[in-house]
Amino acid sequence: MDNKDNLAFVFPGQGSQRVGMLAELAARYPVVEQTFAEASEVLGYDLWRLVQEGPEEALALTERTQPMLLAASTAVWRVWNERGGARPAWLAGHSLGEWSALVAAEVVDFPAAVQLVRLRGAYMQEAVPPGEGAMAAVMGVAEEEVERVCAEVAGDQVVAAVNYNSPGQVVIAGHAPAVARALEALRAAGARRAVPLPVSAPFHTSLMRPAAERLAREVRATPFRAPRIPVIHNVHAAPEADPEAIKELVIEQIHRPVLWVDCVRALAERGVEILVECGPGRVLQGLVRRIDRSLAAYAADEPAALEEALGAVCETLGEGNE
Repeated sequence: MDNKDNLAFVFPGQGSQRVGMLAELAARYPVVEQTFAEASEVLGYDLWRLVQEGPEEALALTERTQPMLLAASTAVWRVWNERGGARPAWLAGHSLGEWSALVAAEVVDFPAAVQLVRLRGAYMQEAVPPGEGAMAAVMGVAEEEVERVCAEVAGDQVVAAVNYNSPGQVVIAGHAPAVARALEALRAAGARRAVPLPVSAPFHTSLMRPAAERLAREVRATPFRAPRIPVIHNVHAAPEADPEAIKELVIEQIHRPVLWVDCVRALAERGVEILVECGPGRVLQGLVRRIDRSLAAYAADEPAALEEALGAVCETLGEGNE
């Protein structure tokens, strides 16, 4: 099947999980539970049961959240392909979602990716003791102002912009006291919203370097292949064809900001007109619309949403599903 030049798939990261996710899709497509069963074999526990029964706190444990979301996005990708959906020309993932994109691109095998993201989650959580790090969302302030305030209040601690999610929406992270100082200063600077996020580690900051260094050995020992579909990477908002270079990018991504605005704009610059969020939730769908209103964005995590996305892609591309 030829790739469709104006179609991209985007894969969500942490925060999109919820108890009971993909239940309706699984009732119709057995490949969903089969995908979770594959992940469960690697993890040594019943991941599907955890997702369906909870509790919510168990889903929020980073070591479990990361393989859970990888399995969910891979399951939706497999359903799309089972239905004969058009093949995207481009892929991108937000933070953890980049691993889902790499599985879809056939860069890394799904079981190997499950093991790597389980370790990724564990190492990221262990890099900073609970309570010492924090993250917060800031809305209504220019990126440059957020960066300026973080640099001004950091002192001998770390606080930095780490997720550039959409124009006017930036996530900051670092040592908890420094994040608190930044929030106070940003509110004084006119932020429409500046609120802590319910996470226990300062992801994508320099504080995550120990996690990246620990994961590097496993990543470098894992076979990677050249992507069958190019992936726009978070670190520099560009594609990479060399498997060894991709390994270095996913290691670096752990302690570098997620340039999501740039990733979406890079897709648009390459002719993308329609995006499908491949995984649970609608977070990226909303961000895409705020980044570029000319882009059409659809979800595919429920049967009705999947049918809408299949129909919209068919109509937009001017072809039937293959």
